[in-house]
Amino acid sequence: MEGKEQPTGKLHFVGKKDELLEAKRTVRTLEGRDVLIVYHEGALYAMDSYCYHSGGMLQTGDIEEINGKLCIICPKHKYKISLAEGEGLYKGTDPRGKPPVARWYSKGIKQRTHTVTEINSEVYVKLSEVPGWIDSDYYQGEKGKVEREKAEAAEKAEKEKKEKTP
Repeated sequence: MEGKEQPTGKLHFVGKKDELLEAKRTVRTLEGRDVLIVYHEGALYAMDSYCYHSGGMLQTGDIEEINGKLCIICPKHKYKISLAEGEGLYKGTDPRGKPPVARWYSKGIKQRTHTVTEINSEVYVKLSEVPGWIDSDYYQGEKGKVEREKAEAAEKAEKEKKEKTP
């Protein structure tokens, strides 16, 4: 979160627990940051709402267990992100293996995750205070909105180009 105001460290009320459980997923803007709150398999998670890769909205992504971790799948490009840590996962093959066997690898933390706390059936989110840059920071705030629009325009132009090519 370099070059940006640091989070205040306070708890932000995001909703009543029963409402969040019923909704399953919701987005709240906290201190100018769009945060996705997800309820899945008895737990609440909070993370930046735009995918670190290309700014895709994670709210509609499928959730799957991958390599023992619950992950949200970006609907835009199918990037896999662990709900608990924000770790980017990908499947790859080590060509030196005989025979080469596909397995899951980590890209490290790519998506900023936030702390969820429940107090008397009210749910609060504390924004991450992890210092330094995390890839999903790129698509947050006003600058992030501009970058998401640019990425969307570039994808649209690419798609139109492909449709015109015989």
